[in-house]
Amino acid sequence: MEKIEGIIVSVNDFKESSKILNIFTKEYGVIGVIAKGCKSIKSTLRSVTDRLTYGYFYMNYREDKLSVLSSVDVINPFKNIKKDIECISYASYILDLATQVYKQNNSSDIYKLLIDSLIKINELYDPMVITNILELKYLDYLGVMPVLDRCSVCGSEKSIATLSSSRGGYICNNCLKNDRMVSAKTIKLIRMFYYVDISKIEKLDISELCKNEINTFLNEYYENYTGLYLKSKNFINNIKKLV
Repeated sequence: MEKIEGIIVSVNDFKESSKILNIFTKEYGVIGVIAKGCKSIKSTLRSVTDRLTYGYFYMNYREDKLSVLSSVDVINPFKNIKKDIECISYASYILDLATQVYKQNNSSDIYKLLIDSLIKINELYDPMVITNILELKYLDYLGVMPVLDRCSVCGSEKSIATLSSSRGGYICNNCLKNDRMVSAKTIKLIRMFYYVDISKIEKLDISELCKNEINTFLNEYYENYTGLYLKSKNFINNIKKLV
């Protein structure tokens, strides 16, 4: 029996009373686990085998096979996330995103960044901003990080004018063509997003203009360079139209 820290990223029904869980773990990455009889009303696993359950999972771990779940100690129930449809939508998206990024790069940092982000969203920090910070950091692990320390065209560190998703990052005045302009604050903020430690964020004082400019840039950048198309991101866009 092993005690393994992790979070349930997806769930599939198995037979009448059981589930197969995909758990993103700190130690072993994403693993498949069967929770036998967990859909039974009397099962002690019934309330701890849903997506977004973050805790210590006690199981008979089997490498490259389905492990068998015995019990769960919840670390954080993420109650605030589960009470808000917008927070749920962002949490669902970053669970999907983290899983896909881990398939490309097995760094343990991918797990830590995911957990840190969920904790901050649960603490009611702006879910779009936290998600954007995570998205930017994950680009490093996908090998397609935008250029945010010089002009992406000529390499100049001076007179940065805007941020272009199609041209790969910062653009200076000399290389400026028909690029969409963003505010000077957005140019500084996105670089700060890359370096900030998510777990240590205590305040987010960002204008709506900057938030929207960064979010638009990252949406377009992911479309242009990552090849990741997640349905949960479309759900976020639909929710935002209603909120």
